[in-house]
Amino acid sequence: MKKKIYLLATTMLLCLAAFNSNAATLATNNATTNAAVANMSADQKQARMEEIKARVMEIKAMDKSQLSKEDRKELRTELKGLKKESRAMGGGGIYLSVGAIIIIILVLILIL
Repeated sequence: MKKKIYLLATTMLLCLAAFNSNAATLATNNATTNAAVANMSADQKQARMEEIKARVMEIKAMDKSQLSKEDRKELRTELKGLKKESRAMGGGGIYLSVGAIIIIILVLILIL
């Protein structure tokens, strides 16, 4: 009995902790970025992703200690923009509804 209570409590804790804000961030993407991505072909998307990766690696390799505060802020905003653009091209992820989570929990309880 104790084992089932611990299992149920752990399952509930993990389910509540598993919610993330990916769905909210997709809604805040810039409409022009989404429109530009929708008009790209697969080859263009792949080429743009390579450009983004190269730029991110270039920024990571930089010696940021010599940069001014404004330059570092500009780099941060550029990285945020590149991240938004790459997420718009990426496709998203796996989203589980509350009903699906409840069904998964019930199946786990029945199995164990």
